[in-house]
Amino acid sequence: MKVLALATYPVEAAATRYRLQQFVAPLAERGIDLTVDSFLDSQLFTRLYQQKGVAVTALKLFAATIRRLFVLAAASRARVVLVQREAMMYGPPLIEWIVARVIKRPMVLDLDDATYVSYTSPTYGSLAKALKWFHKTDDLIRWSSLVSCGNRAIAEYVSARGAKTRIIPTVVDTDIFRPVVRSAGRPVVMGWIGTHSTFPYLRSIFGVLEQLAMTYDFRLKVVGSGQDEVVVANVQVENLPWRLDREVEDFQSIDIGLYPIDATLYSGEWASGKSGFKAIQYMAVGIPYVATAVGASAELGEPGTTHFFASSEDEWYEALEKLISNPELRAAMGAAGRRHVVANYSLPAQADKLATVLRSVAEGS
Repeated sequence: MKVLALATYPVEAAATRYRLQQFVAPLAERGIDLTVDSFLDSQLFTRLYQQKGVAVTALKLFAATIRRLFVLAAASRARVVLVQREAMMYGPPLIEWIVARVIKRPMVLDLDDATYVSYTSPTYGSLAKALKWFHKTDDLIRWSSLVSCGNRAIAEYVSARGAKTRIIPTVVDTDIFRPVVRSAGRPVVMGWIGTHSTFPYLRSIFGVLEQLAMTYDFRLKVVGSGQDEVVVANVQVENLPWRLDREVEDFQSIDIGLYPIDATLYSGEWASGKSGFKAIQYMAVGIPYVATAVGASAELGEPGTTHFFASSEDEWYEALEKLISNPELRAAMGAAGRRHVVANYSLPAQADKLATVLRSVAEGS
């Protein structure tokens, strides 16, 4: 059975990599031929959030828009079209409308983020907000035979609009994301791996880290902040750009994962729609973490066993202090997290779910 997946971003984006690309081989084993077609190529994706060269970026986006129309031929030959968030990153849902209403192919919408919530881009501001066409997600929900949702909050939003849903969390291949032996005698490494848009969440706990540094010796590893420099008083900071070939190694190099979410920075509804994926990545490599209990992150793992929750600065300080000062606790919680992910969020189990969804939609059931 041929399935065409339309994504906005190339494989460098986590949504494309973990919601689509990593399922190509498992679905092939289940008799489904999944082809992933992205609106942006890798080069344009790299340029997209850089302030310089905006005119060139705009021209390349226009060319990508024209190229996108040619995907409709492949869509007409597919049994099912799987749309990851949206076929294009801006404008009305023209491609999806043609797929659903003109070509009349069954469509599955995959939502791992609350794309129905409007926000202002930290890079392009109000212009991007106007072009983004946030309300199109409701159209896509209405046109889809089924919506694959990354968490319960998104599923509740979709169900309220009368659409069929199936929750398929974002997971990793635990044969690739796995624990490593940790070197003794070095400072504890607290780490955060994210994007320029989520970096403000990490910044919200800088005050706590500064207080901890007055008593404890640790390093802070920051990956993907989009900042030229990250400064936290009295803390040795390793600030690295995100790189695909180093992704797993970066997670494995951390002793304590940081997962703050400040709902006041963007929107409470947008934050509650986050998939909690970072928690699964931390647990898969066998490290404990401290998180804000918002959205799906509140439902992942076992609080007190695999991780700690914290909301106030005092709670963040207390949780991090426990982990910094107790290597045995870190090892026990990390091992518990690893067992939890393997038992509950394996890639084969999620591939089974996705295969069932695609076959049921193809058969009209």
